[in-house]
Amino acid sequence: VAISKLVNSLKGVSSHYLCKEFTGRVTRAIMQGLLWSPSYFAASCGGAPLSIIRQYIEQQRRPA
Repeated sequence: VAISKLVNSLKGVSSHYLCKEFTGRVTRAIMQGLLWSPSYFAASCGGAPLSIIRQYIEQQRRPA
């Protein structure tokens, strides 16, 4: 499955369930299909162990 199709499906299904679950408590913009941004980010770690990935993430600089 292409990443873009997977993300599109996840956003669509989750949006449907969130709107159904919180009917009456969500804003009009959300009910008009504006819950998620059209963009997404995907990355690959090439099979690195989780400990190495965690270490890499923890060593990233925090925004000022």
